[in-house]
Order: sequence, then structure tokens, then C-alpha cells
Amino acid sequence: MWVTVALVAVGPALDTAGIWMFKILIDDVLTPQHFGLFPLVAGVYVALTLVAGVVSFTDDYLSTWVSERFLLDLRTRLFAHVQRLSVGFFERHPLGDVLSRLTGDIATIEQTVISGLVSALSYAFTIMLYGAALFYLNWQLALASLVAAPLFWLAARSFSARIKTASREKRRRTGAITAAAEESFANAALVQVYDREASETDRFHRENLGSFRAQMDATRLRALFSPLIDLLEAGGAMLVLALGMWELAQNRITLGGLLVFVVYLTQLYSPIRGFARLSNSVYAATASAERIMELQDLQPLVREPAAPRPLGRARGVVRVEGLSFTYPGTTQATLQDIELTVAEGQRVAVVGASGAGKSTLVKLMLRLYDPDAGRVLLDGCDLRELALADLRRNMAVVLQETLVFDGTIRDNILWGKPDANEAEMLRASVAADADAFVRMLPDGYATRVGQRGRMLSGGQRQRVAIARAMIRDAPVLLLDEPTTGLDAESADRILTPLRRLMAGRTTVVISHNLLTVIDADRILYLEHGRITGSGTHQELLVTHPGYAHLHRLHRQGPPAAEPVVSGPSRPSPVRRVPLPSASSDGARSRS
Repeated sequence: MWVTVALVAVGPALDTAGIWMFKILIDDVLTPQHFGLFPLVAGVYVALTLVAGVVSFTDDYLSTWVSERFLLDLRTRLFAHVQRLSVGFFERHPLGDVLSRLTGDIATIEQTVISGLVSALSYAFTIMLYGAALFYLNWQLALASLVAAPLFWLAARSFSARIKTASREKRRRTGAITAAAEESFANAALVQVYDREASETDRFHRENLGSFRAQMDATRLRALFSPLIDLLEAGGAMLVLALGMWELAQNRITLGGLLVFVVYLTQLYSPIRGFARLSNSVYAATASAERIMELQDLQPLVREPAAPRPLGRARGVVRVEGLSFTYPGTTQATLQDIELTVAEGQRVAVVGASGAGKSTLVKLMLRLYDPDAGRVLLDGCDLRELALADLRRNMAVVLQETLVFDGTIRDNILWGKPDANEAEMLRASVAADADAFVRMLPDGYATRVGQRGRMLSGGQRQRVAIARAMIRDAPVLLLDEPTTGLDAESADRILTPLRRLMAGRTTVVISHNLLTVIDADRILYLEHGRITGSGTHQELLVTHPGYAHLHRLHRQGPPAAEPVVSGPSRPSPVRRVPLPSASSDGARSRS
């Protein structure tokens, strides 16, 4: 940047010298007809032009390098900052608007902070050098030429505030456009099956229409500003030219001096106009800066401890003590007074109706949120005392929504352990019952899954997610509704690799589908954020009406194949039937 600043100062100096050569050419060569000096003058002028070309190239290259590095660094830092924000941020903020801030708003800031700074320095050096030349040639004319400068400043000031308002609205509308498009495309199937293409197009058009109006407001102001400045510039030039002819008649300035004076003056108005435009750009960029700072000022709800306790590979003892939690921005507690202990290698299930707080419990165990009261412990350590990387290295998760990236199947399995070798990846895939279907694909493990895994079926995505959790080989496993969205046959196929995944690990299973939990060592029934029942499957059938009702819902309808469960302490198998659509509501009403 300092080299760029130095070159910015050299450029106007060379331009000033180049223009001065015309004065020498007229006054010392053409007027007295001393043509012998022409080769020297021409040589100096060519040399100045060559040096100016080298300086201009170097300045442009370095300025672009600095600008692009600024964009790269600021975008990366902002992206990293947003990644650290709590998951609640992404649940409350439109994704499209966040993307717009990462792209368009940062580019707008760069145009002012870096490019604008270089331009401002160039304008300043040009004004100083050309101004000095003007006063050297004729100070009376120079003073007269400055009459237009305050008018430039007043015009810029009057337009800047209005341009800032219009630009802020334009940037806001741009974020809304991106958000509308991202949301609509992400739900393309839903839009089509409900025949809502026209309404989504209308919504997108409305957001674009708002952006169009804001852009036209800003353009109208800039379009009015430009001819006004042209008028001021022309008036100032005519005034100076009239006074210059008077000075020429009085022999107080030479013909070459007058011509060069006019050239300096016209060149001087350009940076003055540039300063006026730049002030407008600064006000416009302020709108983008406000949007960026709004993100930068947000702090994650979950903070890294100042001095984290060291944690290697955990044994896997999970304990929840007096835990209560309310989501930010709400008043209704989601969890209240939760007490839970999961011994090393034990399998505990949490069941209940939808909305009871089961998935929230998983988020607290992963420390995506911190509890309002109570604590969660791993091997006796409060999670808030552990580094987030150490905590999550000891956790493997299969989420309710099967999330995959737009990469190959191999990439998505290795996401759980990026440094794993091919043999480890294949073992995890075989254990997850994914290897068979993967090898049937045209490109095998190099097959791309598409955005959100749309090239795979729900069961295939789930088996990839299980393989991802297996290769992680963490001592604690959290399963959040692992069979949600799967049909009975797919859910049945998933149970076998799930049991392989749970073997030897401390496991917490969140589910409203009893098929995945009846063989758990202990089952907790969660109701309205409180644990209202605890025991084995057989015990809860006898002692807890809500659990018994949920079990009866699973037994309704024609009988299906019975699950095969192993283990000395597991209960008798129950018939498998797809859960009726009203099961959650029925369970809630019963509660």
C-alpha cells in the first residue's frame, strides 16, 4: 500500500512536467522559432511519457492487488465470524441476505476504502501540483480559478445525504432479492407441487421492483449532480479565459503560459469533480458498511473458555444436572429441570411428542446453545470449561435432517474424519451398509451427490451420514430422529447399521419412533420440556400412560415384520407399523 501511495504521488508530478513541456515548446521553440531545441524538448517529453507509463502500470497492478487482498481478507474474516455465530443466528436471519453482505456489500466498501483512498490521494497530489503551477504562472488568474471550488463542495454536500439514503435502500433490497431467490430455489419441489410458481415469481418481481426504484432514485441524483458540476466548471473556465486574455494583452503572461494555464485548469477541475463524486461514494458505501458492521458486532451465544480444560479422548460419561433452557427471543421455557446420567457405553433414549424439547436437548449436549440454568458434563467436566474443538471431537452425530455437501460420496464420508485413509473410509461404508449401493453407482465413491444430496434417496443419504459418524469413531453418539422421513422398509434397513454404530459407544437416541428405542438400556419420556417418565420399555408400558399411548399408536394397523433385537435384557419384539400422521398430535392431546 505504501508503494502504491508513493507511485500515486509520482504520477501527477510526471503529468505536471509533461504539460509544462508544452509551455517550453510554444515560448522557447515555436514563438522565437528556435527549432534546434525541438529534439531536446521532444526527447524529454517522450522520456516523461515512458516513465509515466511504467509508473501507471505498476500503480494499477499494485492497486488492484491491494484491493483484491482487501476483498479476500475481509470476506474470509467475515465468513469465519459468521461461522462462529450460534445456530440461532441462522434460524433467524435469511440466508440470502447474509450472502449479499458477504459479496455485494463488501465489494462496495472496497471501492471506497481502497480504490477510493488511492483515488483521493491521486486527486490531492494533482490538485497540489497543478495548483502550484497555476500560482507560479499567474497568481491573479489562479485566485480567480478557485471561485468554482466552494461551489463544487456545496453541490456535493447537498447531494451526498440523499444519495446515502437511496444507496442504503438499494443494498437492503439487494439482500432481499438474494434471500427470496435462495428460499424459492431451495424449495423448488414444494413450489411446483403446490403450483406456486406464479406467486413466487410475483414475490421475486416485487423485491426487484423495490431495488429498481431505489436504483433509479440514486441514479436520478447522480444524473442531476453531473450536469450541475459541468455548468460550474464551464463558468469557471470562461471566467479564467476572459481574465487570461486581459493578462495576455497586458504582457503579464506569455501565450504558452496562458495555454498551459488553461490546460492545468481544465485538468484541475477533474480531480475536484472526482473529490465531489468520491464524497458521494463514501456516503453510499456507508450503507454497506453499516450492514457489515451489524454482522461483525454480533457475538456468538456460545463462547470459547478463556482457559479451557484439556480433554483427550473422553470415556463418554454424560451427565445433565438441573438443566433449563429458553430460546432467545421467546418466553416459554423449552426444557425445565432436566436430570440425566448416561454411563459409559450405555444407550439412553429420549422420546415424546413433537415439540417436547428432544432436539433441543441434543443441541445443548453439543453446546450449540448454553443452558440458562444447570449444566451438561462430559466425564465430569462442564461443557463450558472445554474447548469447543475438544468437545465436538468426542461427539458423533446423526441429525434429524440428513445434511450432505455437494461433493462426492467419498468426500461426504471423509467429512467425519478428513485425515482418514481409503481403507478406513471403506470399512465405515461397509459397516453403514452403504458400500453395496455405492458400488452400483456409475462412478462409485466418486459419484457427486448434488446439492443437499438430491441425487440420492433418503435412505442412501442416511447411510452416508451413518458412515460419516462411524469413521469419526467418537466415544459419544447422538442420534436425533435418525429414521425421520424414511418409509418403513428404509427405516428397517437403517436399524442394523445404526446398532453397529451404537455398539461400544455412549449413545443418546432422540426419537418419537419407538422402533429405534425399545432395546435401549433406559428410556426417558419428555413432555412439555420435563422428564415425566424413566425406565425400560416394559416398565414404561406399565407405569407411564403417555408412553403406553405412543406404543399403542405404533401397534395400530396391519402387522408388519417383527424387529430382530439381540441382548439378554431386551424386551419382546413388537410389531412394526408405519406411524399414523396424527400420532404426534394424538400423543400431545393425551398428555
